[in-house]
Amino acid sequence: MLVLASTSPYRRALLERLGIPFHTAAPAVDEGARPGEPPQVLVLRLAEAKARAVAGQYPDALIIGSDQVACLDGEILGKPGTRARAIAQLERASGRTLLFQTGLCLLNTKTDVAQTLVEPVGVHMRRLTRAQIDGYLDREQPFDCAGSFKSESLGIALFERIECDDPNALIGLPLIRLTRLLEAAGITPLGA
Repeated sequence: MLVLASTSPYRRALLERLGIPFHTAAPAVDEGARPGEPPQVLVLRLAEAKARAVAGQYPDALIIGSDQVACLDGEILGKPGTRARAIAQLERASGRTLLFQTGLCLLNTKTDVAQTLVEPVGVHMRRLTRAQIDGYLDREQPFDCAGSFKSESLGIALFERIECDDPNALIGLPLIRLTRLLEAAGITPLGA
């Protein structure tokens, strides 16, 4: 059995691309950073914590946990939550590079073995005018997204370029690396 320890519609849609049946479960995890905790350590810790939070419900399963943060100048940018915060984030990021860190965990509950990794993504933002920011926010309202944009839709127009090995990591689930972890655990999306 495969379980996605997330209620994120974005992660669910990404995992559906692999065509493997799975269940979803809501992990009850405090997502706050610990004092002085670096972003890579934070996303690894939270990805595994999310997987372990639902492990008791699934004693013989592979559980996927994932977490993501966006950083600018080493500072973690949270989900904006409001239009005013989204404007502030996009104005600050305009013409600069955001670094997204996406943590991934595949937990085998039968063996209690957790495979974890971090997939970085550099997002080089275009120089944006306030009118462009307002127009974008009017159309997408990405207030629940780190960095204040949805790269899988119109948010891509805010970018100069992306540096990464897996563009899905920017949406919240690095499918290329996950596919390799699943294959090592005996699940082959390609059926071979």
